[in-house]
Formats: sequence, C-alpha cells, structure tokens
Amino acid sequence: MSNIIDGKTIAAKIENETAKQVAILKTKGITPKLAVVLVGEDRPSRIYIKRKKEAAQRVGINFELHELPENISKEGLIEAVNKIQTDPLLTGLIIQLPLPEHLYVPEVLNAINTDIDVDCLTDCNIGKLVMKTNLIEPPTPWAVVKTLKEINFDLTGKNAVIIGAGALVGKPLAIMLVNELASVTTCNSRTKDIKDKCLKADVIVCAVGKNNLLTADMVKKGTVVIDTGIVYTDGKMHGDVDFIPVSKKASFITPTPGGIGPITVAKLLLNTVICAEKKNRIL
Repeated sequence: MSNIIDGKTIAAKIENETAKQVAILKTKGITPKLAVVLVGEDRPSRIYIKRKKEAAQRVGINFELHELPENISKEGLIEAVNKIQTDPLLTGLIIQLPLPEHLYVPEVLNAINTDIDVDCLTDCNIGKLVMKTNLIEPPTPWAVVKTLKEINFDLTGKNAVIIGAGALVGKPLAIMLVNELASVTTCNSRTKDIKDKCLKADVIVCAVGKNNLLTADMVKKGTVVIDTGIVYTDGKMHGDVDFIPVSKKASFITPTPGGIGPITVAKLLLNTVICAEKKNRIL
C-alpha cells in the first residue's frame, strides 16, 4: 500500500505557526477576525463551518457566523456582505460555498473586499495569482501544493492532471501548478479520454465531488494522488477517489476525511492573519 498522507499532522504544524503569529499581533493590540456568511441550511456547509470555528479558536482568531435565508436575493446578499465588512476589526471574510444556484454569480463573490478575501475568489485576487503578485493563495489549491512539498515531490517538469475545473479548486490550482513549472492538464465534464490522460500523470488531483470518480485502472503505479473532492453518501464523507484500490498503486495518497480538508482550514486562518498584518501595516 502507498504512503497515506496525514493531513491533520500537516495542518497542526501550520496552526502552530499561525498561533505564534496571532500571539505576536495580540501584543500589539490586534486580534485577527474571520467572518463566514452562510446562505441556507446546507448540512455539509454547517459541518465545515464548525471545523473552521474550532480551528479559529485553537489559534486565537475571533470567529463570527452570519446566517442568511436561502431565498435571499442577489441584491440582498450583496447588501448583507457590504454591511458585514464595515466592521473595522474584520481581517477575513468568506461566503461559504456552495451557494443556492441563483446566487452563484460573479457579482456576489466580487462584493467581498479584496483585502479580506481570504478564499481568493474575487477577480482581483485571481488576477494577482496569475501574475504572481499575490500576498495570499486560495486555501485548497495551496493545500495541494503544500502537501506535495511536504512529501518532497518536485513539480518541475512533472505531468499533473486535475480532474475538475471549478473556481474554488481546479482553475486556481492549474495556475499555481503552472507557476511551479509543472505541465498541467485540466479535465472537465466534456473531456475525452480522461483515463488515458491520468495514466500519463505523475500526480493526479481530483476536485469534483463524485464518489469513486478516480478508479485504480486510471492510475499508473507510483503516481501521487491528491483528493480534494467531498461527497456525502449514507451520511458519511467520501472523496472522489476509490481509495483502497487506488492506494495500492499510488506512491502517496490523501484520505478523505483527514487529508486536504484540515490543511485547507489551516490555510484559511493563515490568510486571515496575513490580511491582519497587511491591514495594520506590519508586513
């Protein structure tokens, strides 16, 4: 069996360093603060938010949840976001995804002030990522790159396949992997011969949210497999990867849960601290 990557251990190290930065800020009278906007009653979203709150408390970051009804209008949501971010103590703000379909529009995500956009979903922050002028990185894509570095996997010249081309993971991750000098192939629902592309990959990242999307016959021996997908089946959390069969072929693999998720949360908090430092001109 391959080496199973312990995301909780990696996340704990990041949290420890973040807590030290928070402690230093508090000696200057500054406490980073993260606000989360939740629209509707999505059960998995509530689980993720709970984990973010618990992690924030561990490192000393103030946490605030704003709950809004699922039937809120686009204009109503934007108004609520604008009101929330008038808080002068706020150093991080995210809108918990997924949103109800009628709200998943660029105007909503771009309503977030770029200086506290700790998910890096605004047009401005994605543009900075492309031009490598960014101060912070999108949490999940960063978690993927961080994980590869933790196992000493050099992306230079490697063939990387990303299954999934969403705004939260797939697209920004492609940018980050290109910046690391990897040769990147992104796959979407219309991509032909995904299996053939995967069999040529040195690293495969799944980011769809479909159980058993990546099967063992799609993976060559020795490939690194990173699973960022999340799907609930019979009340249990699963990733995109058919874990046990694939783990017998992969050199390294992340589990779900306990893989990329904790690292993503840790990076979200780190971003909140970096934004606090920038806001108070400490950087």
